[in-house]
Amino acid sequence: MKNLPLEFTDRMKKLLGDEFEEFISAVNGTPVKGFRVNTEKISLEDFEKINVFGSERIPYVRNGFYLEMEKAGNHPYHHAGMVYIQEPGAMAPAECVEIETDWKILDMCAAPGGKSTQLKNRLGEKGLLVSNEIIPSRCKILTGNIERLGLKNCITTCMDTSRLAKTFPETFDLIMVDAPCSGEGMFRKDDTAIEEWSVQNVKMCAERQAEILENAVKCLKDGGYIVYATCTFSLEENEMAVNNFLESHPEFEIVPAKKEVEENTSDGISFEGCTCENIRFARRFYPHKSKGEGQFMAVLHNKRERYENQKNLPKKQEKIDKTVFDFLDSTLDSYDKEMVTMYNGNPVYFTPDFEVKKGTAFACGVTIGEICKNYIKPHHQFFMAMGKNFKRKIELSPDSEEIKKYLRGEEFSTSCDNGWAVVTVNGSSVGGVKVSGGKAKNHYPKGLRLF
Repeated sequence: MKNLPLEFTDRMKKLLGDEFEEFISAVNGTPVKGFRVNTEKISLEDFEKINVFGSERIPYVRNGFYLEMEKAGNHPYHHAGMVYIQEPGAMAPAECVEIETDWKILDMCAAPGGKSTQLKNRLGEKGLLVSNEIIPSRCKILTGNIERLGLKNCITTCMDTSRLAKTFPETFDLIMVDAPCSGEGMFRKDDTAIEEWSVQNVKMCAERQAEILENAVKCLKDGGYIVYATCTFSLEENEMAVNNFLESHPEFEIVPAKKEVEENTSDGISFEGCTCENIRFARRFYPHKSKGEGQFMAVLHNKRERYENQKNLPKKQEKIDKTVFDFLDSTLDSYDKEMVTMYNGNPVYFTPDFEVKKGTAFACGVTIGEICKNYIKPHHQFFMAMGKNFKRKIELSPDSEEIKKYLRGEEFSTSCDNGWAVVTVNGSSVGGVKVSGGKAKNHYPKGLRLF
């Protein structure tokens, strides 16, 4: 049995009543794992033909499954960015709102990237995603996950939310606020969360969450949506936070989540002094009722008349070295020249109608590579995102000795023509090689290799 804090169990008894013992039993059970299919790399239908990770569907996520495989992160399909391993309860917030493909979305507290990559899959290739993480080391992990999945039109930023509000005023149609919290919903799988819990920490988190929500309002367009989410059960961080927000922002209302989420969660809880008549629209994900860890979510809608997405005024384009286009022409079958731009001295592939000021982004779009003397040294991100467009592809079986060599960073033999080539598994890019004389020189990043 887990050594849960007495103050926590007392609070949960008051919240759950007759369900408390069932809840405690679930918290002491086995954590549930899940994964999503990255539909920008492979269609759901094609993935189901090769799925070795687990076939039971998550009922509220179209491309979500419960994970059965051990060490799934070592599988070539994971290296190829076909899947993202994510706790099933954590998938619910990103499914709360119907998303339109031209939306601009901000994930304010995004690392390691589960909700961000889920939102981008629902957005498709044309929409824009900005993923923010204040801690640099975690922002690097976030950027790496977006890179592995080969997602386009993404920006990662590393700043506090007050700076976000100044950088992107009234910009986004949807904002995900997966707020840092006391972590009660993670007690089943994270003993550290239990050790760090206190009522004082709950109250401190609630104050920080209120500040983040205030900054989210400044980034949101009229008519837009904020999805407020935590992985805790406390009223202070959940319903009370939502109620306080709505009291100070009469232009907002709480609205129901999508039906699939509603059917797999419990209603929000009213409390003494609650002024929000529809607080039941908030959703609670309990481990004794659904397969996954604890989550809370609420959809907050700005009631003002929505205005359509307008293209930003085109920025003054930095001159692009001819070497960049020569490289792209020799490497890819097709690409959109208007999507080729410069950011912080590097050529990137990114939408031309959204200006990102120099120094603002940790990463912007798909980094094509580094401009060296008379040639381009391609970036791993370029192989992962643009693999389907490559002229030279080396398809390897997921069980082959060649893919094992590649993932270990070794050279292997190939009949592919000389030049830069992408290595694929079931059509999805794993990374790049430079082919010369029947040998594929490995360019898989050292930090990702299997040993």
